[in-house]
Amino acid sequence: MGRPLAVSDSGEGPGRKCRGERGCGLLARLPNVFHYLPRRIGCNVPTRTPWQPRVRRGSRLGSAIVVSLFPTASRPFCQQITPAPAPQPGVIAVRRSETTLFTSREATHDNDTVALTNRAGLVRQFGSGLYGFTPTGERVRRRLIDAVDAELRAIGGQRISLPQLNYSGIWERSGRWGSFEGEMFTFENRDGKRLCLAPSHEEGVVHLVDGAVRSYEDLPALYYQVGRKHRDDHARNGLLRLKEFTMKDAYSLHADADSLDETYERVRAAYVRLFEALDLAFVVAAAENSVMGGSASEEFVAPVETGTLDLRHCTAEDCRFGVTDESPGWASVGGICPDCGGDLVAGEGIEIGHAFKLGTRYADAMDLTVDGPDGDGWRVHMGSYGIGIERLLHTILAQQSDDAGCRWPDGIAPFGASIVPLAYEGAIRETADRLYRELGAGETLLFDDPGQTIGERFAESDLLGVPRKVVLGAAVVSGPRSGD
Repeated sequence: MGRPLAVSDSGEGPGRKCRGERGCGLLARLPNVFHYLPRRIGCNVPTRTPWQPRVRRGSRLGSAIVVSLFPTASRPFCQQITPAPAPQPGVIAVRRSETTLFTSREATHDNDTVALTNRAGLVRQFGSGLYGFTPTGERVRRRLIDAVDAELRAIGGQRISLPQLNYSGIWERSGRWGSFEGEMFTFENRDGKRLCLAPSHEEGVVHLVDGAVRSYEDLPALYYQVGRKHRDDHARNGLLRLKEFTMKDAYSLHADADSLDETYERVRAAYVRLFEALDLAFVVAAAENSVMGGSASEEFVAPVETGTLDLRHCTAEDCRFGVTDESPGWASVGGICPDCGGDLVAGEGIEIGHAFKLGTRYADAMDLTVDGPDGDGWRVHMGSYGIGIERLLHTILAQQSDDAGCRWPDGIAPFGASIVPLAYEGAIRETADRLYRELGAGETLLFDDPGQTIGERFAESDLLGVPRKVVLGAAVVSGPRSGD
């Protein structure tokens, strides 16, 4: 990393060197994204007089790690910033004056979460059910994809990419051509061949492995992709129900039902870890398999004020029981949880994930077999697992945001931190620019637009959901130096 800190015990001359673990100095005491800064910033601060940042936790300003740089006799400041190596590859820092944030004060909608996505400039609508992501929104979308991708890789998933365009023949083999009740986009090409935009890829995975996976010893296998899906659905509530959307769809293949059950539980546990890491409240509800086929399925449903499903869920802290209007036996569910005896409450929810046990439904229809230990043919069992990325984004905002703007789980915000100079001029500007250049991890937004007031900078940072702010005032560059 960078050079070690030069620390003076007496306030006179050079002192011993800090290895970075002590965290002596202004930005050295900032948590998380700034913990590496002691190794990149030289601080001529007496270690016998600890610097105490004013961080008010609990308020939006404090919870975002806003550091107040106002002098007191017992609180010395970072005196100088020494040269540091260039940022690591892949590090991105953004100047407010050089990027379009698409934020708006006037965006409104009947749904508060939809209004927030518009005010924060995350998306722009292109028509009913069609949205484009702005640079800010795309940062969030990519981080969510990365989080999902990490969980699937952790359980042995192999990432693939299948074509969105499918000829009708593969769907006719499975018997699902025309089964989506008008939701599937279909058309003919110039040669008169019928095609569709695939709403899911069970057929595609069977085609992918057919002839390549030959033996029961090649199984189990878990394949997944993250890509666009298209369904001619009735658009509703912004990102909740789209005609074009991003989905993580995974497919598992097995030699028998027991193996399917084992992988199903592994994927289910990965979903639970993912949603818990995203600080989401959710329940797991039994669901119908519908056009997917198979023997069983479950929905992961997040309770929200305005959702797409009617939901009854348990209020007990450690219970995830829930039923929706799409669950078997919905009408017979009373007010007591059958799992723990707790109370069930009624509300609305959003489906953020779905898992299916498909059994041999597709292997039977498309003649997918593997050789068993005796050389006889075994039908392949399958599972299917989906997460909608846009729905996930909407749900996070619906459950976690406040009146000031977006609130994001760790690692999902469009920027890891913002540098907010009280006045972007003179020595403050020099310090802000140097911090901007020398931050060595994460992504940082520098508010360098002189046309913005300090209040506008704070408000825009809050609206975007930037979790940490570094506020630079005159004291950081003009305070008393050690030894003066």
